Amino acid sequence: RPRKKREPSKGEEMMAQHLNAYKIPFKREYMFHRHRKWRFDFAIQENGKKIAVEIEGGIWIKGAHTRGKHFTGDCEKYDEAALLGWSVYRFTPAQVKSGYAIGVVLKALGKGNP
Repeated sequence: RPRKKREPSKGEEMMAQHLNAYKIPFKREYMFHRHRKWRFDFAIQENGKKIAVEIEGGIWIKGAHTRGKHFTGDCEKYDEAALLGWSVYRFTPAQVKSGYAIGVVLKALGKGNP
């Protein structure tokens, strides 16, 4: 069945603004695994590098991804991504807002600090 389209979070919108400000091309909701249909919030493929960015929400509440089944699923997703050559970076919305997240992405791309 088709995946229900979800609204991007504030953290995701802010990350997109930061990536655009630094002219870093990206794809949103990028499906990196054909069989499992896993997606990254952001995928950046530049100069042979494969960088995935995940904005983690609900970290201070008992949300789905902090519970056993979903947490285990996330571990499998990130492990498979690494096996496929992706570097996965996970950030909280506060880390995006502070500029920390874009700084890490710039370093990962070999572009230094913002």
